[in-house]
Amino acid sequence: MTQEQSGKQKQNGKQKQNAVCSVSDKCGGCKWIRKSYAEQLAEKSKRFSKLMEPFCRPEPILGMDQPAHYRHKVHAVFGEDRRHNVISGIYEEKSHRIVPVDSCYIEEEQADAIIVTVRELLPSFKIRPYNEDTGYGLLRHVLIRKGYATGQIMVVLVLTSPILPSKNNFVKALLAKHPEITTVVINVNDRGTSMVLGEKEQVIYGKGYIEDVLCGKVFRISPKSFYQVNPAQTEKLYRKALEYAALSGKETVLDAYCGTGTIGIIAAGQAGQVIGVELNKDAVWDAKRNAKQNRVENITFYQNDAGRFLVQMAERGVQLDVLLMDPPRSGNSEAFLQAVAAIKPGKIVYVSCNPETLVRDLKQLGKAGWQVKRAVGVDMFPFTDATEAVCLLERRLGLHK
Repeated sequence: MTQEQSGKQKQNGKQKQNAVCSVSDKCGGCKWIRKSYAEQLAEKSKRFSKLMEPFCRPEPILGMDQPAHYRHKVHAVFGEDRRHNVISGIYEEKSHRIVPVDSCYIEEEQADAIIVTVRELLPSFKIRPYNEDTGYGLLRHVLIRKGYATGQIMVVLVLTSPILPSKNNFVKALLAKHPEITTVVINVNDRGTSMVLGEKEQVIYGKGYIEDVLCGKVFRISPKSFYQVNPAQTEKLYRKALEYAALSGKETVLDAYCGTGTIGIIAAGQAGQVIGVELNKDAVWDAKRNAKQNRVENITFYQNDAGRFLVQMAERGVQLDVLLMDPPRSGNSEAFLQAVAAIKPGKIVYVSCNPETLVRDLKQLGKAGWQVKRAVGVDMFPFTDATEAVCLLERRLGLHK
């Protein structure tokens, strides 16, 4: 091969890589877009294994079968370019400059197409996008949520005012292009905030929510509901967590930080009783509704701080067999870990979205008498450097109550 041919081959290879995403260097959303998926999994596995060295040897990382277009919750910000043309996309990393995006390698393809259609419809309806500098304009964001198993699609139009001009005709035009849409909701955000969604909502088409199926259970998803953006991997993660729990049908299980109750409701079919605790009152409401919809009667939800609730359980002498916990990225507070030590569950199944804080908490739990028995990394976000994990901890021999 000549030097010229070699140079052309390298240039073609670079162009092929860049063709996957032309804006990845600006958006920062998928820093590993240049790596093959095999390389990504190998690197994530290596990093997780190194973190877990003091505790146990992890099982092989759980990767995706089809890693592209996995995000089933897609958000686009709207604005104008210098010529006052409508643009939509994502904020450039560490800024509020909009990077125009029509399609994204990690976002659900139908969702991206719907966002483009919304943008194309705006001029004919004389709808202007919101301008952060002047405070003028109507449309701030569009949020799309799609059920992985059901295919149901929700479109949320985030406006500065509850009044959408010719809203019925706008919905009709949108549905003409995308009849797969099942509901359209107006969300009003009139505050000077970086938060996407406001408090007020108005359903203008459909039921105002969609449903999805996860591990055989049906879950209702509204615009503000927490629901994992990668349902395919969420099933793997939850099934591994329940495998670690090894429930026999008699246990009392506490689902700390239960959110909308997904993993607790799924676990209830294998447990004696499940208790869910969550601080967010809206999430607790969704959890109760989800349990009722799935006819799960052996689960009870409480709105409370998880650590405080554990202390109260210990004071009442409640026997806790299994603690399921999925804390925020910051991990567990010192007070929560002290509460765990007080109630002394037989097993802890720790689901983590941040292996660094997981390691910190495992050290603390180790001092309190628990030992890591099993661990596995789960790739919830391909093409990023993020890894989630599941760990099983058991009380050391001689330390049971």
